[in-house]
Amino acid sequence: MSRRRDERALVRPHVVTGGRAHPSRNVFDLVTLVISAGDLPRRGLSPEKLRIVELCRGGALSVVEIAGHLALPVGVTKVLLSDLVDSGHLTTRAPAPAAPTSRTRLLQEVLDGLRASL
Repeated sequence: MSRRRDERALVRPHVVTGGRAHPSRNVFDLVTLVISAGDLPRRGLSPEKLRIVELCRGGALSVVEIAGHLALPVGVTKVLLSDLVDSGHLTTRAPAPAAPTSRTRLLQEVLDGLRASL
C-alpha cells in the first residue's frame, strides 16, 4: 500500500465524523438494530449518512452490518448513526433476546459437536 493511501485511510474517518470520536448521546451495541424512521428531508446529509438512510429503508440492519456496507470502522459508523438518530432519520431497537437454553442441553450440543468432528 502506498504512503498516500495510508494517509488517506487515517484521515478519512476523522473527516467523515467532523472530528468527533464518540457518538453524541446514543449508545450502540454491535447488534443494535437500526431502522429508517420515515421520509424526512435529506438535504444537508453527507454521502455516508445518505447511504445509511438508504440501507435502513430496506429493513432493520445491525450496526456492524451497516459498518460493513460502508466499509468504515464501527466507531465511525456509531458517530454517524448517532447523528441520524438525533435528527430523527433513524430509530433503534435492541435485538430480540436469544431463547434460553438449559445448561445441560448446551453441554450436550457441545459434546455432540466434538464427537462429530473426531
